Parts: sequence; C-alpha cells; structure tokens
Amino acid sequence: MKNTVLTIKEQKIKGEKISMLTAYDYSTAKLIDEAGINMILVGDSLGNTMLGYEDTISVTMEDMIHHGAAVARGAKNALVVVDMPFMSYQPAVYDAVVNAGRLMKEGRAEAVKLEGGEAVCPQVKAIVDAGIPVCAHLGLTPQSINVFGGHRVQGKTEDAAKKLIADAKAVEEAGAFAVVLECVPAKLAELVTKELSIPTIGIGAGNGCDGQVLVYQDMLGMFSDFTPKFVKRFENIGEIMKNAFAAYDSEVKAGTFPGKEHEYTIADDVLEKLY
Repeated sequence: MKNTVLTIKEQKIKGEKISMLTAYDYSTAKLIDEAGINMILVGDSLGNTMLGYEDTISVTMEDMIHHGAAVARGAKNALVVVDMPFMSYQPAVYDAVVNAGRLMKEGRAEAVKLEGGEAVCPQVKAIVDAGIPVCAHLGLTPQSINVFGGHRVQGKTEDAAKKLIADAKAVEEAGAFAVVLECVPAKLAELVTKELSIPTIGIGAGNGCDGQVLVYQDMLGMFSDFTPKFVKRFENIGEIMKNAFAAYDSEVKAGTFPGKEHEYTIADDVLEKLY
C-alpha cells in the first residue's frame, strides 16, 4: 500500500510504529521500498555519506534534486521526503517556498524536511499553504552544528527542554505533518510525542517516539568516519563489500577472472576467416 502523509498520521493514531531510512540512489531506494519501510528520507546527510564532506552545510539544491529524483524512481510505496539544504529556506519565506517547489517538481519529492522550530514557522506555514507537506526537525539539527559546537545531545537543561517542547508545538501549529527528534533525551522525546498530535520520528531519541529513522550506511556498517551512540548495526555489509572487492582484485590480478563461464563464443569457421 502506498504510504502518504495521511497514512503516516493514521499510524500514530493507531499506535503503529513508523519506519524510516535514508536513501540517496535508485538501487538502494528500491531495496528499502521492497522491504516495506514506510518513509524514505533523502537526507542532506548525503554530504557526508555520498560526497565526503565533513558536514551537511556544503550540500546544494542541485545535490538534493539530483539524488531525490533518483530515489523517487526507485520508491513505489514509501513516502519520499527530501531535505531542504542549508540556506535554501532560512533567508526568506519566498526562497523557502520556491526551493520547496523545486524539490517537488524537479526532485520528485512527496514532502520536504527542514530544520528549526519557532524561527522557521513562517516558512513551514507558507510551504504547507503552497500545497507541499513539511516534516520538521528539532533537537540536534546538523545544519546548525557550528552553533552547537559539535554533535551534542539537546534539551538536557530545563530551559532547553521547555524550548524544545515549545518548538515542537509551534511547528505542529504551523502545519508540519511530522517532526524528527534528533539526539534528545529519551524521556523528553516521549513527553513531546505525547504532547503532539503529529508523529515524532526519533534518531537518538529513544523508543518512545512514534517512529525511527537511521542513515542506512550507518545501520549496515558502510560508513565508519563517525558512528553516533544511537546507531545499531543490523548487518556489517561494509566488511562484506570490502572482502568482495578484495577477492575481485585478487582474481583479476591472478588471471582467474573472468573464467570460461563468463565468456561469449564465436564459431571457429567464422574466426578462421578473420586470419
């Protein structure tokens, strides 16, 4: 069944957990989609995992459009959410709506995600009013990593926790259909989840959220530059890939690949006429 903004909201009402994973290309999106994952996030984390940047700040609209369209071609049932990159929505409401529209038209997104709370509510409302579903993102927002001074858990003090709750209620009021909570104490995330009528999707925010999201390279052991505490490796695909690459390298250099079973034939009488 096709996942939509409405079916995702209904899952919260029914108490059904929501699954979400990142994807950045057609082949991976197709596999994730076939596995039954509810939502695919084309995250600006592609800056780290696909492009080799140290952060997400350098990611462009063109990057997001390119990868978003590839994922959309592979996802038939999952709801495809595409991140709005740094400075594509912060400067002005007009910019936010135009760039969200580009992600929908050119990147084939079915919803967009942007970081921030009360400060970006005018952008959230304007994008939703333009007919584009918005997923909000609170807690550790990677585009603000320089403000936070690194990857730090958010909402640990009374004031910070109150601000997180206020921001969550604000983005819901502005029209967001869901909100990602990243690197938030589990009990605080559970409280926010109970306070909201829209689903919460946790990443490093405990099991009390309505759903969970992970970067697929993290959960498969394919990205080792930085591994957050909240990541669980469901398989060590990275090691399997390295072993396969090494075996290929060895066979090519030893002359054992390709073998006879990998070759195409030509009739001897045809070959004789070539000499």
